[in-house]
Amino acid sequence: MSAQEQYDEIGEAYEGFKALPLEQWAIVPGFLALVGDVTGKSVLDLASGTGFYSRELKRRGAGDVLGIDISGEMVAVAQAIEERDPLGVRYEVGDAAGLRSFDEPFDVGLAVQLLNYASDIATTERMCRNIHRSLKPGAELFLINQSPDYRFDGPTPEKYGFRTELTGEAVETGFKVRTTALLDPPVSFVANFPRREVYETALKAAGFGELTWIPVTVSQAGVAEFGAEHWANLADNPPLEMLRCVA
Repeated sequence: MSAQEQYDEIGEAYEGFKALPLEQWAIVPGFLALVGDVTGKSVLDLASGTGFYSRELKRRGAGDVLGIDISGEMVAVAQAIEERDPLGVRYEVGDAAGLRSFDEPFDVGLAVQLLNYASDIATTERMCRNIHRSLKPGAELFLINQSPDYRFDGPTPEKYGFRTELTGEAVETGFKVRTTALLDPPVSFVANFPRREVYETALKAAGFGELTWIPVTVSQAGVAEFGAEHWANLADNPPLEMLRCVA
């Protein structure tokens, strides 16, 4: 099943992901802190899903914000949220591997769980080239991906709301993985688990520099709420990793 078909099926349930402990206490605060001040900046949010980060950055003062997702159902949910609570965020259906051109390049790019859906290395490189030409020189691109160092036989993130497991199928970029959000009912999706050099080679070939990997760590609020020991599995075997680079 393609990414589009998977996420069309997930639809509005995707909004619930952000309430799971791993997202609420680690990923979301960590990623927003990494992106930093976006006051007055234009933002291109690729694989925008139901628009969570598009809305958050708009609330934090971003100028023009465009969210693009391959799933029409995801975009429909994002647009419905925008209609209920207008912020001025634009959304459209689109594929990063065949991204349209824009009249004006953007100041900031987001690619949350995007490159791991590229079917092969050539598609990964095409996505990266398309993103690069859509950003201004010197613009920052921020990514979140499953950590290439995640140990499937190590401590799991299940107590934080997610299960991730190998499907047993190999692909050109690495392996396929099934991730399950432990909602009620649970929601699963299959993506790829690219090797670290797949990301780095494709981004550098597209013209990005200053690649920096940043670990996902629990926020101070999360430690205060649950205690450091509760988050030991996250510290021992981080399931996700962030990446920053410059166009």
